[in-house]
Amino acid sequence: MNRRADVCAEALTWLRTPYHHCADVKGAGVDCAMLLVAVFRSLGLVPATLDPRPYAPAWFLHRDEEQFLGWLQRHGAEVERPQPGDVAVWKFGRCFSHGAIVISSAGDIVHSYREAGMVVRGNLKESSLAVRPVRFWQVNGVEG
Repeated sequence: MNRRADVCAEALTWLRTPYHHCADVKGAGVDCAMLLVAVFRSLGLVPATLDPRPYAPAWFLHRDEEQFLGWLQRHGAEVERPQPGDVAVWKFGRCFSHGAIVISSAGDIVHSYREAGMVVRGNLKESSLAVRPVRFWQVNGVEG
């Protein structure tokens, strides 16, 4: 079983799901954090009980606490070069607060992007993201 391919395939099934803060219903609404949780949870790579909610819509503007990085540290390891199935997190505001799933070695990603209003396919090099600090993580179990 190729877990990386499974993660990418599941992420792609969320495309065009409307952006909705704190939601995790495919086709109805999801934000970037819950997209990651839902994809990895559906494949059994994170506990079914994992749920970081509630969190304020603009928590990253007012806090220094690295909520995204804390979750990733508990469920994975930071990597230098992302591979398909890994997670990218960007710094918006005061901390790393926007996440996406890498789906190709060319840097294609799937993310729920508030500015797009839905889950979209993008690229690590797109201008709105390329100017921001980014870190990459491999969720435990993806390497298999």
